[in-house]
Amino acid sequence: QVQLVESGGGLVQAGGSLRLSCAASGRTVSSYTMGWFRQAPGKEREFVATINWSGGTTYYADSVKGRFTISRVNAKNTVYLQMNSLKPEDTAVYYCAAGQASTVVVGRPHYWGQGTQVTVSS
Repeated sequence: QVQLVESGGGLVQAGGSLRLSCAASGRTVSSYTMGWFRQAPGKEREFVATINWSGGTTYYADSVKGRFTISRVNAKNTVYLQMNSLKPEDTAVYYCAAGQASTVVVGRPHYWGQGTQVTVSS
């Protein structure tokens, strides 16, 4: 099994930047995808970005494209989400996720992180 530990959430001013980290406890199978989802108050959880652990392919939601960057350091089993030009509407709990691509794309990954709060003030 895989355990995901998130860090980096906090309060940031609109227009600012923040980087989230997600550390996986063990080896992830080569076919697994990792990514980020978020859930704003009163809203459903939504896709943010994914990255394929073996191939480095990335995929972003339109709402964050050009502002957010997902990356990885395989030697550390860690995935990052660099968030730039943050907007108040980015305020949400951000969740790390891992699983086969087929599970992640439907929002049903094998593993979820605990979530980390990101608050963007105006």
